[in-house]
Amino acid sequence: MASIGKKDLAAKVAEATGLSKTASESAINSITQIITNELSQGNEVALVGFGSFSTIQKAAREGRNPSTGEKIQIKASTAAKFKPGKALKEAVNK
Repeated sequence: MASIGKKDLAAKVAEATGLSKTASESAINSITQIITNELSQGNEVALVGFGSFSTIQKAAREGRNPSTGEKIQIKASTAAKFKPGKALKEAVNK
């Protein structure tokens, strides 16, 4: 299974849209920054057909240090969550 990075993604966007690679990379950077900003403010970002980005609250809990087995307290935190949309699910599960 191969993976692509931001530069490769920008090249594919440039090819698909006719934009320059620089403009495509700038657009990708803008999109990721906007999604990040919205999530940091507690907002959800929905891209119909692709999926939605949201945040979830993780409660504080007790864990274990894997190297020593010692009990540790893990602080409460907020995490980003992605839920794929119907079209994405169908495309992946051909």
